[in-house]
Amino acid sequence: MGTVTPAGVPAVLLVLGDEELLATRAVSDTVATVRSTDPDVDVREYEAGNLAVGEIAEMLSPSLFGGRRVIVLRAAQDARKDLVTALLAYAKNPDPDVHLVAVHAGGAKGKAFADGLRTAGATVVPAAKLKGDQARVAFVRDEIRRAGGKCTPEAAAALLAAIGNDLRELASACAQLMADTDGRIGPDTVARYYRGRAEVSGFTVADAAIVGDVPGALEALRWALHVGVDPVPIADALADGVRTVARVASAGRGSAYQLASSLGMPAWKIERAQRQGRGWTPDGLVTAMQAAAECNAAVKGGADDRAYALERAVFAVAAARQDGTR
Repeated sequence: MGTVTPAGVPAVLLVLGDEELLATRAVSDTVATVRSTDPDVDVREYEAGNLAVGEIAEMLSPSLFGGRRVIVLRAAQDARKDLVTALLAYAKNPDPDVHLVAVHAGGAKGKAFADGLRTAGATVVPAAKLKGDQARVAFVRDEIRRAGGKCTPEAAAALLAAIGNDLRELASACAQLMADTDGRIGPDTVARYYRGRAEVSGFTVADAAIVGDVPGALEALRWALHVGVDPVPIADALADGVRTVARVASAGRGSAYQLASSLGMPAWKIERAQRQGRGWTPDGLVTAMQAAAECNAAVKGGADDRAYALERAVFAVAAARQDGTR
């Protein structure tokens, strides 16, 4: 049994698995829990492969001035032998004011480190990729439940069929459904918003447009409309994507975990927006938000040609990324 600190969080946490969303959530939930008891908690992130023993020794040692710390060790499977030896020794007798979170992809690489942490008493949080539709249906229902809604198994299965297996896309779809409905999600709700081929959704269109991939965005858009995807969630996804990139960009530099509480969004979504935000200027984001707003007004206001409004928004957003003007 691992050591549990006064904050109610394990002193050593092993997040084990290669599903990015689950791993990121495990870390952000840990940080949020510690921060709820100590708002001034010091959160540090390191890449295991680039970390020397001396760099982390000070952070792991007892503080003369008190205060709680969270140390996130990313890609723990890449840690060198001397670092592994030091961390395994530490894990046997951890500082109760320090939370060490090792994020390990699982698999053969670095397996001895993961096994050693487990043997030393680390609390293990599974983050492996979900296998099978049953597990993914359970994930969708849990997502809706976490947001305060209810989702039938049939509706969850329909959303899985409409979106695909990517957990980030599924999580985004669940959030969008909760924002646009009363929270009671049935098969008819999913059909209304996500009718058509799974791999084509509003998020597919938005992601391509935001990174400047006009051909990819148009192809996804035209296919989505061809197979009956409603234009409203496509417009919503485009507006949400641009708005999220703008909010994250305006928050300045910092880790996703540090920005999560101030922005009020999950760390995995912040990380994604940080990646998508490369190449954008502040003026370009303002222009893109205006284009997305105009598109939303046209689509939801019953424009004669909603497909044209969406296509025009795709071109406008991609152009805004290039030069900041439309």
